[in-house]
Amino acid sequence: MDTTSVRPCSVAAALSVVGEKWSLLVIRELAWGVHRFDEIARYTGAPRDILTSRLRRLESVGVVERRQYQERPPRYGYHLTKSGHELRPVLLSLMQWGDRWAVEAPSVSFEHTCGHKLELVQTCRACGGEVTGFDLKAKYVEPGWSNLGPVEPEAA
Repeated sequence: MDTTSVRPCSVAAALSVVGEKWSLLVIRELAWGVHRFDEIARYTGAPRDILTSRLRRLESVGVVERRQYQERPPRYGYHLTKSGHELRPVLLSLMQWGDRWAVEAPSVSFEHTCGHKLELVQTCRACGGEVTGFDLKAKYVEPGWSNLGPVEPEAA
């Protein structure tokens, strides 16, 4: 495969870490306070061997950490690290999209501490305006790329 034509992208990098169904469902359960392997397996429906593999991978990349909660026999719980907790808005955005486009009716809704039903809106920290994705202009920092793809190097 010619990797020079593969767009450098943080989305692709993030998906290589968490872009698989079982990984995201594990993160969902940990975010909801479920920490024990058996409960994670039950609530996600993940086969045990796949769940073991995903937990090890998430631990190796620093999204999840194991904490011992029992000495005899040794038992461990799984917890989100700082980078894992930063995935919460991603999960909420996916859930909001799924509520609109992937299910007949939502299975859960969230109320914010302000007392209103949660509806996520991305905003620009600088101006406070809503970000839709249609209002953005990419500025590539990777040489040789534009929003349309690879660009030929300029002749010297």
